[in-house]
Amino acid sequence: MQDRFGFQVQATDGKARTGAISTPRGEIRTPAFMPVGTAGTVKAMLPESVRATGADILLGNTYHLMLRPTAERIDRLGGLHTFMNWERPILTDSGGFQVMSLADLRKLDEEGVTFRSHINGSKHRLTPERSMEIQRLLGSDIVMCFDECPALPADDARVAEAMRLSMRWAARSREAFGDRPGHALFGIQQGGVTEELRAESAEALCAIGFDGYAIGGLAVGEGQEAMFGVLDYAPDMLPEDKPRYLMGVGKPDDIVGAVKRGVDMMDCVLPSRSGRTGQAWTRRGQVNIKNARHQDDPRPLDEECGCPACRSYSRAYLHHVFRAGEMISGMLLTWHNLHYYQELMAEMRGAIAEGRFAAWEAGFHAARAEGDIPPL
Repeated sequence: MQDRFGFQVQATDGKARTGAISTPRGEIRTPAFMPVGTAGTVKAMLPESVRATGADILLGNTYHLMLRPTAERIDRLGGLHTFMNWERPILTDSGGFQVMSLADLRKLDEEGVTFRSHINGSKHRLTPERSMEIQRLLGSDIVMCFDECPALPADDARVAEAMRLSMRWAARSREAFGDRPGHALFGIQQGGVTEELRAESAEALCAIGFDGYAIGGLAVGEGQEAMFGVLDYAPDMLPEDKPRYLMGVGKPDDIVGAVKRGVDMMDCVLPSRSGRTGQAWTRRGQVNIKNARHQDDPRPLDEECGCPACRSYSRAYLHHVFRAGEMISGMLLTWHNLHYYQELMAEMRGAIAEGRFAAWEAGFHAARAEGDIPPL
């Protein structure tokens, strides 16, 4: 088994890349979609079910786990992999985004952030050094630098100030991470939607040196056009021989557009959250299972899909259990959505390897433009 972290690009088609990240816990095929296991679980899924969808890696959440059950407790119980019964790679975010978006009464200074828990109001302090310590206690394979994520919209001066603070924190994260063979540390590019700030951030990160590079501060309300505008240049600013991770993205067409522009890794709560609220993602776009049109429909969600929801259950049944508030509704729709997302990644990997990504992308958009199958 590979005993250290590595990355190899195996084929390119335009800017799109396919390859593999190697870790001691197994290979991650890229482009990769990482399901989000916020509090040590992908909601409504067993870990073996998540693996069955084709996922090579999960994301864990530093902020949520440090508050409950605490990183120290998880460490005593054998680390996050053992604790949540997932033996493959785990990436943990740094906690920065959740502190900014969820915590109460947060106070930011040069050293870090002081905040109150959204769970019980208890007071906590998060710094680059503490974030590295928490992620070490969790035992994650890919660790993210601690950064500041300003809420958008924000003016250029505010975005520049946050980016430069994040770069100082990146240097401190690198120092605190130390030498951990088999584990990787990713830097996070910031700079909003301003090319000069993105370039300054990328230069600072490359000077520090990381095992991979994330593009942060997007998918926070700026819209797809603005996001793609940044992705037209941002990945090119980062080293070609390291993985590029777009944080918090997204919808299927966001993912396809990101891969087209040179992104290797993505994560998002969307497929699991949508599944719990009656939304299914299919090759023909989105299906809202709560709509009355499905109540007498004996057909599957997607007849080409091999997931349990499509193999064994009708739209009528899925509509019924959602309306009845049954737990199986969220379980089946989440499984379907995660299966679809992983199928999407596998199709893109194949298309890039065979040099037919443009044709594949055209087919992807054409199928979605057709819309859902007509009602009976």
